[in-house]
Amino acid sequence: MDTIINIKNLTKIYRTRKKLPGIGGALKGLFSRQYTETKAVDNISLTVEQGELVGFLGPNGAGKTTTLKMLSGILYPTNGDINVLGFNPTKRPIELRKQFALVMGNKQQLWWDLPARESFILLQALYEVPEEKFNSRLKEMAKLLDVEKLLDKQVRNLSLGERMKLELIAALLHDPKVIFLDEPTLGLDVVAQQKLREFIRHYNQQYKTTILLTSHYMEDIKALCKRVVIIDKGKIVYDGDINKLSSEQSETKTIKATFGQTIKPIALKKYGNIRSLSNQVFEIDIPKSKLQSRLSRLLKDFDVTDLTITETDIADVLRQLFTH
Repeated sequence: MDTIINIKNLTKIYRTRKKLPGIGGALKGLFSRQYTETKAVDNISLTVEQGELVGFLGPNGAGKTTTLKMLSGILYPTNGDINVLGFNPTKRPIELRKQFALVMGNKQQLWWDLPARESFILLQALYEVPEEKFNSRLKEMAKLLDVEKLLDKQVRNLSLGERMKLELIAALLHDPKVIFLDEPTLGLDVVAQQKLREFIRHYNQQYKTTILLTSHYMEDIKALCKRVVIIDKGKIVYDGDINKLSSEQSETKTIKATFGQTIKPIALKKYGNIRSLSNQVFEIDIPKSKLQSRLSRLLKDFDVTDLTITETDIADVLRQLFTH
């Protein structure tokens, strides 16, 4: 497969002026200015192949959106090299801009007072999409997202979920080869989230489009991504198979135990972190290093009628990583 995104030693440092309080501080700042530097992205390297749908995860302020903006040419890196589809995004070549799309859940590109169709026609002209291709793609995507009846309504009169579906169509009308999705399901209800997930999965599989997806909803990541890249404090801390994330990064395993009698949670406190499901069914997170000894004690001390052992949930693994 071809390498679509290639990042080497990418760094972004924000330099901001430090303002001292009061009038005296303002006067002092006229003659002697002080600055603080923040590393939003810290020397990361990454490659993404054609057709991959990669989850790009991290807490707020980890550097996810900054990275996507540098890949899109919106921000200039402080150091490092970026290559997207064979082009350097920092030079903003027109050939690249016609081949990628950036969708941000908290930003909009549709005109607020116009029907979405009018904005689509404008984008068609900007990207020089042939009439036949434009009509075909618009019809297909509107049907898949069930928004055919919304195309001629003012955008301001649509719900958040309806607008997000139309924003996604707007980003894909020119048939991009690379898509950067930054929190596309932000603020949507569960039905709208599911509809968008199904569409993104279908689009990726049908067109073999390379997609980099950031989301704080783990359901998005688990439903769509086989590979995840985790960034924290500007550094990549994990890059690999999502199914191996728990086994490789988690310090605990989760056991689900059903007891033959009613149990008080305090009686199980010494075995690990307890999550009560009922007064007879509990989930307990036990450190891997102590799993065998604590399970033996549990089975000896209580009447256990059923027991299952699983890897810790991905969301809990991420919390452990970010806490550390």
